[in-house]
Amino acid sequence: MRRICIGAVAVAFSAMPLLAAAAAETERPATREPYGIALEGFAYPYPVHLLPLVNDGEPVRMAYMDVAPAQPNGRSVVLLHGRNFPSSYWAPVIKTLSDAGYRVVVPDQIGFGKSSKPQGDLHFDTLARNTIALLDHLQIARADIVAHSLGSMLAVRIARAYPGRIAHLVLTAPIGLEDYRLYVPPTPTEKILENEDKLTADAYRKQLETNYALKLPPEQVTPFIDARFNIKGSAEYLRWLRAFVSSAQMIYREPVVHEIPLITQPTLFVMGADDHNAPGKANAPEALRPKMGQNAELAKALAAKMARGRAEVIPNTGHLVFLEAQAKYDELVLGFLAVAP
Repeated sequence: MRRICIGAVAVAFSAMPLLAAAAAETERPATREPYGIALEGFAYPYPVHLLPLVNDGEPVRMAYMDVAPAQPNGRSVVLLHGRNFPSSYWAPVIKTLSDAGYRVVVPDQIGFGKSSKPQGDLHFDTLARNTIALLDHLQIARADIVAHSLGSMLAVRIARAYPGRIAHLVLTAPIGLEDYRLYVPPTPTEKILENEDKLTADAYRKQLETNYALKLPPEQVTPFIDARFNIKGSAEYLRWLRAFVSSAQMIYREPVVHEIPLITQPTLFVMGADDHNAPGKANAPEALRPKMGQNAELAKALAAKMARGRAEVIPNTGHLVFLEAQAKYDELVLGFLAVAP
């Protein structure tokens, strides 16, 4: 199947090179330049290709970067992004892995980033099948997975459904280490749509800083704000919004914590000590909220139940641990991947 290249952007990788070309907020015009709902107008660090797929009878296209190393070691790593982030934020990790000889495949899942925004609901099983279809397309028989946040929930589903295709699993600041249905009452989709639509860019920045205990300077957070709010100028904004809200319902309705102890692959949890992110926490009864989001402790408890699980907690870091503590994160991941499964 022919790859369709839709653009390339050169990136100079320096410390924390998360789209460093983004201008400071004070230099931005009052009116946002609209992006398309497939993030047209938003730069990615490597060429982006599109894989045609069909999900629940609907034709869709899955965007991905496929980065070849200068000196291949014969292995491939798939990076799985979180809910609130385009896959471009993996730029420093892509460079680290590529420099170490890994082929690095970085998809935007359907419903996210530069991929299609479907009309139907999102499901982890469908996203897992899509990811395996991408590996088949690229003729990658077996890969390591390095995942972040929501991507870690998807990684669990892939590892469980396709165990022979996955060698190692790195779960970076994962969500889904608890069943949120035990704390948060169900919320109608229309109510979530209403709440997300009225959110402002400033409120969203504060939400990220609070929920994720961010340690990044403001200019490194700005691309995340842009990736979401410049879409509001698109004529297809409501289609994007519905897909975004569908991903929240997917997290709530399709827990994976009960499957984590059953994973057979070597698995490394890399946790930020200050990361207490728990989707839906604000909607939980006040008495239950303090019990939610004890993520580092949850990871250690789950790792102890696994055949080959291990948890590492990095002090003074939040949810974006691979950007906030890059050197330590790289050391942990490279060392873990180097050990034969």
